[in-house]
Amino acid sequence: EVQLMESGGGLVQAGGSLRLSCAASGFSFDDYAIAWFRQAPGKEREGVTCISGSAGPIYYDDSVKGRFTITSDKDKNTVYLQMNNLKPEDTAVYYCAAGSRAICFVTGVPVGAYWGQGTQVTVSS
Repeated sequence: EVQLMESGGGLVQAGGSLRLSCAASGFSFDDYAIAWFRQAPGKEREGVTCISGSAGPIYYDDSVKGRFTITSDKDKNTVYLQMNNLKPEDTAVYYCAAGSRAICFVTGVPVGAYWGQGTQVTVSS
């Protein structure tokens, strides 16, 4: 069974940093892509960034370019999201999703992807 588990969220002040983790099991990381999404209060879930197990980072949303970095540890089947210079607008539940590399290119929320339960990130002013 494919399972994903996010961790690392919390409450930080504006300008601070957090590192999120997405631990994957039940599949070979090299055969999948992992995407980070977030959903803020009152808003739709939106894509943040995506990484291929074999090819590396594929994209960053314009809102996080220069501030967020996605990396992976293949031996641990884990993907990380380093978030620097956090802003109150980054407040959201952050989810990771796994699927084929196509999930990195489709518009909107990918259908058929595997999802974790999410981790809350709250950035105070």
